Amino acid sequence: SGGEAQRIKLSAFIARKSLCNVLYIFDEPTTGLHFDDIRKLLAAFDRLISAGSSVLVIEHNLDVIKTADWVIELGPEGGDAGGNIVFEGSPDDLARCRTSHTGAALRRHMPKHD
Repeated sequence: SGGEAQRIKLSAFIARKSLCNVLYIFDEPTTGLHFDDIRKLLAAFDRLISAGSSVLVIEHNLDVIKTADWVIELGPEGGDAGGNIVFEGSPDDLARCRTSHTGAALRRHMPKHD
C-alpha cells in the first residue's frame, strides 16, 4: 500500500543515526493512510524531531494539523484567490481564529474551542 511504502522510505532515513539538523519536507503524507498508519507516521515525525531534525508538513488532515508546533495557513481560497498567509501560530490559536477556514474546521475537531 501507499502507507507501507511511505513507512519503508521514512524508516530508512530514521535508521541513519548520523543524520541530524536535516529538514524533512512531506507533501500530504497522510493521503490514503489508515488512521493507525497516521498515528505511526506522527510517531516517526517525533523521532526525527527528537534526533535533531526539523519536519515541515504540507497537510489538510486535521489530526496532523492539531499536533503541529506551528501552523502556517495559506489562502483564503485556492488558486487566484489564495496564496496569502491567512494565519500563523499554534494549532490552539488557529482554532480560535475566526477568519480562517481551517480554524473553523479545527474548532469542530477540537471541541474545547467552541
